[in-house]
Amino acid sequence: MTEKYDAIVIGAGHNGLVCAALLGKAGKRVLVLEANEGVGGAAVTRPFADGYSVSACAHLLYQLQPEVTKELGLRPRLAADNIDTIVLGDGGAHVRYSADGIKGVGQEDADRYRAFQKRMQRFAGLLQTYLNKAPPRLGTRDRQSLFTLARLGLDLRMLGREHMQEFLRVIGMNIYDELVENFDSPLLKGGLSVDAVLGTHLGPRSPNTILTYLYRLAGNNGRVAVPAGGLGSVSEAIANCARDSGVTIRTGMPVSRILVDNGRVAGVETESGEQFPSLTVVSNADPKRTIMELVGARHFETRFTHRAHHIRMRGNAAKLHLALDGLPTFEGLDKKDYAERMLVAPDENYVERSFNPAKYGETSPEPVMEIVFPSFRDESLAPTGKHVLSAVVQYAPYRLKGGWTDAAREAFRQTAIRTIARYAPDIEQRIVASEMLTPADIEREFHMTGGHWHHGELTLDQFMFVRPVAGAAQYQLPLDGLFLCGAGAHPGGGVSGAPGRNAAKAILAREKAS
Repeated sequence: MTEKYDAIVIGAGHNGLVCAALLGKAGKRVLVLEANEGVGGAAVTRPFADGYSVSACAHLLYQLQPEVTKELGLRPRLAADNIDTIVLGDGGAHVRYSADGIKGVGQEDADRYRAFQKRMQRFAGLLQTYLNKAPPRLGTRDRQSLFTLARLGLDLRMLGREHMQEFLRVIGMNIYDELVENFDSPLLKGGLSVDAVLGTHLGPRSPNTILTYLYRLAGNNGRVAVPAGGLGSVSEAIANCARDSGVTIRTGMPVSRILVDNGRVAGVETESGEQFPSLTVVSNADPKRTIMELVGARHFETRFTHRAHHIRMRGNAAKLHLALDGLPTFEGLDKKDYAERMLVAPDENYVERSFNPAKYGETSPEPVMEIVFPSFRDESLAPTGKHVLSAVVQYAPYRLKGGWTDAAREAFRQTAIRTIARYAPDIEQRIVASEMLTPADIEREFHMTGGHWHHGELTLDQFMFVRPVAGAAQYQLPLDGLFLCGAGAHPGGGVSGAPGRNAAKAILAREKAS
């Protein structure tokens, strides 16, 4: 055994770093152990070809919470603060929208879009209030939980009777029906469909996709930012905040198990056999891995492990990285447009058809794609005059029929490139090198069960009071001294820092009360 710490955080992903930094600021002696050689987890910038670097998993900043940046004194460097979304159309007839407006649709659709966004942002504002709070515990007489429940009821009523009824009506609905009811433009409906399902095992017709759309809006009112230096620069900045607060961060130190002694945590053991004692262990790993592997089912009640085992967390998105010798030609786009976010989603039915094969363990022959050229704004990511394309590609089921063999990965890479070539015919001629990360690769590189970068689907039965499961929704697991701080905890995925901040607050509140 080595020196004892007040808390040990497993995983130096951004949430683990936020949690550690806030505990360090409160005067706690904190150790962070990270399996990979660098910090950041899935929010990391790394090379993938000679001279070319990319945000390996997450590549855009939607949801970093102001409370996190304020409390850490964090000032992330942004290459852009509010980029447009361009939904690519045949023949260069694209639709462009952002948090501030829309172009490329008729006046009626433009008016409806503004009204739709105003209504959705009002509903998202209600969710945003609760992103940075521990959800109340149901069926308890705890004063704080009762107060939060009462506050939630009051906030609902403050929407006004009509808006409250509308919120309760739509929150569990699918986005498809809402879009078909409101808009005529196929491209607009396709783009908004993607905003609701990106990174999920859901299609536009799936229930809960209004919730996932509102969750995205709640992060930053629909604004999409591009960090200078990629997402890894954000993680590095948080890590520096943690170090400045006295936190010790050790990389290349995979944790093999959480030590348990007489019904409570006692520390952790690494794969090398080194043990670190602590009565508080905070896991930034996904909940299923934490409960079933790092601790072990024998230390929990059977009903609890049954719920944990059934958390839905099978990834359905791949990541494509292309090193290019120059910018490909997209019909209808000016050079400045390469600084924006592009979507392949011709209409809402295309997005649903793209999802259908994934239900049966097959990749989509016509995938949905979110494409960015991060090197256009940030020349540090590629050699002079050359560029990086980074794309999220859906749908790519974690449990692929026949498995993710090299041949299956290559076939899906070719499918993704052909899809881009529909809009940029010279793309293949520009490729110097490429990388396709399947959900299986994402699981292996970033240690996420199922390759699901949100550590579990965001649906009403895995949200707020029951995220990740009942009995663990307030960050503390039913094992004394063990906490969750990652995307599998409330409020969920995205580079927000909210789960890490909320977990730190829960730990400090517990110590204050004891």
